[in-house]
Formats: sequence, C-alpha cells, structure tokens
Amino acid sequence: MAKLFGNLHLVLAIGLVAALALMVAFAPSAPIDINSVSRWLHLFFGVLWIGLLYYLNFVQVPTMPAIPAEQKGAITGHIAPKVLFFFRWAAALTVLTGLTIAMVSGYLVEALTFSGEGAVNLIGAGMWMALLMAFNVWFIIWPAQKKILGLVEASAEAKAAAAPRALIASRLNTLLSIPMMWAMVSANLG
Repeated sequence: MAKLFGNLHLVLAIGLVAALALMVAFAPSAPIDINSVSRWLHLFFGVLWIGLLYYLNFVQVPTMPAIPAEQKGAITGHIAPKVLFFFRWAAALTVLTGLTIAMVSGYLVEALTFSGEGAVNLIGAGMWMALLMAFNVWFIIWPAQKKILGLVEASAEAKAAAAPRALIASRLNTLLSIPMMWAMVSANLG
C-alpha cells in the first residue's frame, strides 16, 4: 500500500479510472457529455486553484518570516516553484472549463454582459471575479514570483518591489474567492 500511495501519478490514474467507471455505471441517469465532463473538470481544477491560493495565503506566506534563513531555500527553491506551477495552470484550466460550461449551456454572452436574468447574471459576476483572479495569477503574481524566487534575473530592488505587488494581488484573489465561490454555487445553473 505504501508503494501505491507513495506514487502520486499512480493515485491520480486510479482516481481517473474510478471516476470513469462511476460515469459509465451511472450513465443512464447522468449522461456523459461535454457539459458534464467540463463541470467535473471545472470543479477539480477550481479546488486545486483555490486550495493552493489558500495554502499560500494561510500557511506559506505567514510562516516564511519564522523560518530560519538557512532553511528558506527549501521553500523558495523547491516547494514554491512547484506550487506556483500547479497554481497558475489550475487557474487557467478552471477559467477555460468554466467558459466551456457557459458556452455549451448557452449563457456565456448573457453572463459576461449581465444581459440575462437572475442566476445568469449571478454566474456572470462570479465569472468576472474569476477572470480578474486568473489575470492576477498570470500577469501580476507569477511575474513577481519569478523575480522573488530567482527564476529570472532581477536586481534586489526589483525583487523588493515585486514582493508587495504579489502579496496584494494574492490577497485580492483571496478576498474575491469568497464572493466568487458563493456566486458560482448559488447560481446553480445545472
């Protein structure tokens, strides 16, 4: 068992096979189509994205000042780059699958332009918050973190300027995640 659960890729593959078996078993009552698969992937990537956002804001960032200087390299050299890889791609794939759901379901334009009614406009508000959050990830947080972590060359001044920029964008994403998730869940456009 330790060998099985010690291999993340194997665990993910078995999880995928289990999900596919469940889909096939319940296909008569829950059809498998682009909408249902997109919703499933949207949830998966969304949990990964917001989970990593919360890990960064609730655990890693507040803990860094207490870590001795000689140990910080383990975080900045190994953990943070991996976290940020999954963080930014989960953001992109969450947005992509969400837009796919809205397009396939026929409410994409109405949601983004707030020209629908009730739940469509609510999901639109959630979509705009998620789009802003993804923009922050790709165009503010990631470029700043590349400097902070030394993944690109940057002067000490550039690194110092990047840190508060990344923190503000990350905290804004944390703030927006709360009403965004409420909008997404409450709209319930199943």
